[in-house]
Amino acid sequence: MLKYAVQRLFWLLPTLLAMALVTFLVMHATPGSPLDPVAEGANPLSPEAQKNLAEKYGLDRPLHEQFVIFVAKAVRGDFGNSFVYKTRTVGEILLASFPVSLFLGSMALALAILGGVALGILAAVYQNRSWDYVSVGLATLGVSVPNFILAVFFIVLFSLLLPLFPTGGWGQPREWVLPTITLALGPMGIIARFTRSSILEVIRSDYILTARAKGLGERLVVFKHVLKNAFIPVVTLLGPMFAAVGTGSFFVESIFRVPGMGRFFVESMTGRDYPMIMAVILLYGAFLAIMNLIVDLLYGALDPRIRY
Repeated sequence: MLKYAVQRLFWLLPTLLAMALVTFLVMHATPGSPLDPVAEGANPLSPEAQKNLAEKYGLDRPLHEQFVIFVAKAVRGDFGNSFVYKTRTVGEILLASFPVSLFLGSMALALAILGGVALGILAAVYQNRSWDYVSVGLATLGVSVPNFILAVFFIVLFSLLLPLFPTGGWGQPREWVLPTITLALGPMGIIARFTRSSILEVIRSDYILTARAKGLGERLVVFKHVLKNAFIPVVTLLGPMFAAVGTGSFFVESIFRVPGMGRFFVESMTGRDYPMIMAVILLYGAFLAIMNLIVDLLYGALDPRIRY
């Protein structure tokens, strides 16, 4: 296992380098620039001022030189200054916002796993009965309704009509409840549907029929024999799902005034903030690769027949 993990981490470096190159080329091929007066997030500047800023940030150099300089600095953890937030470096912004998004995403994913697995088990065990219809209905609702609609609905219901939670903020645990639930409902519905289909497939296997024929109780059959094998397709989802919710959600963080990374990423895209875009893309890529590695290692724990 250790050798396999080291090999995967070794391949992370060329993967991130290729991702950085593709992002860099696409970013510079997109019309507009951070110095363009018509670009959103950039102040109108005279041609002379644009020329001076281009020299300051190195944007007047050939593309291959700009990329080499970026990679050399990124290896040291230096992504430069933000073009939109000119008084702050990209590292300072990520250091302040990424832990918030990661904490919110971790709470949301934990809630999604607990709720999704529970709904999936109920739907599979009580197939074509009332619990199945309720579970599938809730899962479909969570997947189909956008999170910004859910956010507004929860604020109206639980902050205005029933003043149980504040409308936003991040200073107290009470302020974490609504954004966590809002962010968790979509992944919860996906996990519930995959759990249901996976359990229904496993529960019809020959070894499950044998366990029942030996007189094992239904609860023991489900929790000891069915779930462990049924979780493998579900675990596959968790890597990219955690990378998605753990790196920030623009709508949820904006509506609930959460000081996370999602807002900065969207503003960097609209303002052509090249250093911020590159840093966030690389952070997401590294996070996704590590999560997928953890998922692959969990396969062997769930099914000993799987070898690395």
